[in-house]
Amino acid sequence: MAVTSDAVIIGGGVMGCGIQFNLAKRGMANTLLLERDVLASGSTSRSQAILRMHYSNEVTAKMALESLNIFKNFEDIVSGPSGYVKTGYIIIVGADDSKAMAENVAMHQRIGIDTNVVRETDVREIAPMLAVSEGEAFAYEPQSGYADPYSVTTGYAHAARQLGATIRAGAPVTEIEITGNRVTAVRTAEERIETPIAVVAAGPWSGPLLATVGVDVPLRPIRQQVVMLQRSKDVVGDHPIIGDVVQDLSARPDTGDLTLADSSGDGSREDPDTYNQSVDMSAVEKTFTKLVARAPDMEHAVFKGGWSGLFTTTPDWHPILDRVDGIDGLYCAIGFSGHGFKLSPMIGMAMSELITEGEGVSVDISMLNLKRFAEGRLMRSRYAMQVLA
Repeated sequence: MAVTSDAVIIGGGVMGCGIQFNLAKRGMANTLLLERDVLASGSTSRSQAILRMHYSNEVTAKMALESLNIFKNFEDIVSGPSGYVKTGYIIIVGADDSKAMAENVAMHQRIGIDTNVVRETDVREIAPMLAVSEGEAFAYEPQSGYADPYSVTTGYAHAARQLGATIRAGAPVTEIEITGNRVTAVRTAEERIETPIAVVAAGPWSGPLLATVGVDVPLRPIRQQVVMLQRSKDVVGDHPIIGDVVQDLSARPDTGDLTLADSSGDGSREDPDTYNQSVDMSAVEKTFTKLVARAPDMEHAVFKGGWSGLFTTTPDWHPILDRVDGIDGLYCAIGFSGHGFKLSPMIGMAMSELITEGEGVSVDISMLNLKRFAEGRLMRSRYAMQVLA
């Protein structure tokens, strides 16, 4: 007997599970999610999981704001914990970026984000561990924080199953069948699933999969390292999340006395099946040096390990949320460039609306289409630090 599904979602990270849940909530419950390994085992599990709303573009700022509201109320909406912890978020820029920061904050306030430009005296109260220099500028979001990617992903998955959806782990997709410019089936090594809709949300594996059906997407998976440090709480107590454009650094507190700080790789393309998932000591040293420059008392912190994940980047460091032109029924939610987890609740909602209604209703995602790259309509950041796009 043929296996049929109203839609097949490819990828069991926070994106795929969030899309499936939102489709089920909108009445499309006969869906199948296929995950190559186990849920949340790809980029989702290796996220720094920062929830902040500081962006240069209204579409991403709005998605971050509404996503934060969902993370805060996840138990009521999805019937499971998100692990949201409110820490506050402080962004630090140099004099050359102070005008850009003020423009961003003005836009954020206009759309309802709780944020303000703050003075050096305010920084001393918000984060007394920070050292600041003349000419630097600061903004603060008191509601920002972090959450738990595994809890969010499995929460979506459990709720989707409760609504009638099906999930198969350990089922890598081998083929998307196209007949007459339409999606007709998705294949794994074990079965063929007849479906009119395939949604590619496979993180760094998305590019090669889409290439098999002749769709060229400009994705570059790059390695991002996270360094875990144990601080002495007597010396450096609880602190907000730090987005430091000057030092090219982000750091957030974690349970107890841990701080998680990131370190970018060299930007070279990585293979998601073979890349080094640990941290390099050179990256530990570089990250530690940057962190101590911003928070001098962190010189007493002790290295406790770390990990590496992949940012699947696009040329403008913005995601691709779109239906694929020329192939009816093929959709993609890819290229999150380090923004994915913090935006994931609204991406799941917007993609479900695109699939069922033809457009994003809760948020207009039309500018995040695939053809913008060929047409030269790239999204822009006000900062050189693109991950703050």
